Amino acid sequence: MRQREIQVDERLPFWQSLPLSFQHLFAMFGSTVLVPIIFGVDPATILLMNGIGTLLYLFITKGKIPAYLGSSFAFISPVSAVLLKYKGTGVEGYSYVLAGFLVVGIVLILAGLIVKYAGTKWIDVIFPPAAMGAIVAVIGLELVPVAAGMAGLIAPDNAGSNWRPDPDILTVSLLTLAITIICWVTMRGFLKIIPILIGFVSGYIIAYFFGLVDFSSVQNAATVSLPQFYQMKFNWSDILIILPAALVLIPEHIGHLVVTGNIVQKDLVKNPGLDHSFIGNGVSTIISSLVGSTPNTTYGENIGVLAITRVYSTWIIGGAAIIAIIISFFGKFSALISAVPSPVMGGISLLLFGMIAISGIRMLVEANVNYANSQNMILSLIVLVIGISGATIYIGPVEIKGMGLATIIAIILSLFFRLLDILKLSNEEN
Repeated sequence: MRQREIQVDERLPFWQSLPLSFQHLFAMFGSTVLVPIIFGVDPATILLMNGIGTLLYLFITKGKIPAYLGSSFAFISPVSAVLLKYKGTGVEGYSYVLAGFLVVGIVLILAGLIVKYAGTKWIDVIFPPAAMGAIVAVIGLELVPVAAGMAGLIAPDNAGSNWRPDPDILTVSLLTLAITIICWVTMRGFLKIIPILIGFVSGYIIAYFFGLVDFSSVQNAATVSLPQFYQMKFNWSDILIILPAALVLIPEHIGHLVVTGNIVQKDLVKNPGLDHSFIGNGVSTIISSLVGSTPNTTYGENIGVLAITRVYSTWIIGGAAIIAIIISFFGKFSALISAVPSPVMGGISLLLFGMIAISGIRMLVEANVNYANSQNMILSLIVLVIGISGATIYIGPVEIKGMGLATIIAIILSLFFRLLDILKLSNEEN
């Protein structure tokens, strides 16, 4: 029997909504707090503004796009370059980074205004189905090695040639994955739509008995504390280092919106519109930058939760945002979630990222992409090869690889093929 879908505008009773909201919170938590830890700033600040930013996004998109906004990984490389310039000056370097975040938010709003007045037909030109389906697949596939690393399935970058999987880490990650899959496949009723939450809690308990949980951060954390805010400072040379990261954020945003629309079976690019989505993301990023938080982006982990649970309600997403805001003021609770061992998140993330990849393949199938056509074959294979191979280019200090690089090349190829078709048609008419 097909699992019932909870539609975007559907509101469930509170006691059903609460665990579903926690499920989304747990899915995004590990990745979204990793970014501020790398930058050396307060994770509670980022958690607070992710929650506020998500509520703003839901409001601007008229409650029609079930997307949770988390910290973007696209800024790690350029921000690290700016912070290196100000090494030894405390948080001063991060103050200059915030101005770059502000300008990126403005760029996202400008992208939304361009879409508003230029329409979305150009998307079909630069992202034909053969390219877009492959791009969505790459979004998931390029994240799978990250999940595999957390799960202990592959060696970390600094591992020596004698590296062998840690049996405890491997056992915890695989048991977490297995429990999540079993719950997803065998459960009925309400339990069937919270397999991520069940897998998360079960994996946490299993990890504790394997001695993989460190509660020292929970013991040291304050029960109640205010997130730390940071002052913004302007330096155009630093802003120009940060700005090119928008080249990664914009195509990623389009890809996430398309795959979310494919999952909920609605054309979100047209209604409420890509313009509303860009503007919502931009406003969220601007406000976040003003208080010291990182740029926001739609999160692949939460898209995976939508695909698995078939619960698309924006009320659930909004609930997760409110919970994030609340726990940003409770240090011990926030630390308790942060203490979740990476094997638990790795096991669950393998499933979530895999679902995104499958969604891309599903798009290719449902669009009836004809691979007897050489242009379609080239578009898909180039996107997949570039996206998965780890090929990298640099624009200044900004590293563009994976889905970002694959998207840029797909746009160039799509425009080239479109020009060839126009020239061919013109010659036939003459």
